[in-house]
Amino acid sequence: MNPAAKPPRRLRKFLLAIAGLLVIVLIAIPLVRNLEHGPLDASARRQAPGQFVTLSHGIVHVRSAGPEQGRPVLLVHGFSVPSHVFDKTSEDLAAAGFHVIRFDLYGRGWSDRPDVDYDRALFANQVLELMDTLRIPKADLLGLSMGGAVVGRFAAEHPDRVRSVVLVAPVTRPQDIGAMAWPGVGEWLMRAWYLPKLAGSQLEDFPHPERMAGWAERFQPQMRYDGFGRAILSSMRHVIPQSSAPDFEKIGKSGLPVLLVWGDADRTIPYAQHADVQRAIPQASLVTMPGLGHLTVVEDPAATDPHIAGFLKRH
Repeated sequence: MNPAAKPPRRLRKFLLAIAGLLVIVLIAIPLVRNLEHGPLDASARRQAPGQFVTLSHGIVHVRSAGPEQGRPVLLVHGFSVPSHVFDKTSEDLAAAGFHVIRFDLYGRGWSDRPDVDYDRALFANQVLELMDTLRIPKADLLGLSMGGAVVGRFAAEHPDRVRSVVLVAPVTRPQDIGAMAWPGVGEWLMRAWYLPKLAGSQLEDFPHPERMAGWAERFQPQMRYDGFGRAILSSMRHVIPQSSAPDFEKIGKSGLPVLLVWGDADRTIPYAQHADVQRAIPQASLVTMPGLGHLTVVEDPAATDPHIAGFLKRH
């Protein structure tokens, strides 16, 4: 045997060992960083306020406030923060005499996480089935962020079930999600990188995060249950890259009353996009919230909610 051949063989073994170690690390990282540790079952739901209804894709968490005979107002939350984002808005609208219904979209909060495509059609159908189940023939709809895209789809398809629409910084333009769209790669990135920082990143929605003590911690419980990450990734792939313009244009043609609320310091969905919505919905009235960010209903509900209540009363 040629002694000169030994170093390359040892080098190959070393490189193979390094490669094997890297593979093990790549597999281990998402497992170690996985925050989901069990099913969202009846035992877990005992700590949840409100009630539960069963729709075609599973159990949905619902909360209501205000007089039962009041005009129904349905609140639809955004991409990842569940219905507790509307705690103060629900209270304020209920005090104004409305019957306020809020719920967790599939994959969020205390609602089930079905293994399906999380797209506008799924969520709009969730709204429809919820209204049917609760025997609400017609409602005012408020959509926040991605919830604005959901409300847009529902109102475009079922204008006869809608009295008026409130859009708070709605998802409007398509966004490039980059490598998160790649099969396999997106799943790895979701577990290894995106989910571990997701709770903390909620503070990026606020121009003054120091004022939002406890906000990130309140987000975390929903992350403990199986299917949360899958739902978030699927929504990222099936909702975020699509434009809301076609749905908004249908709303514009329907003549439904529309209120548009936007913080001019919004960095999540930039304030300038209000012009896109107003072009699609010429009848939309814009309320600009100076100095506020993406979640105006959380950051300053005392300033935001009276505009919403006033609009609803006028229509």
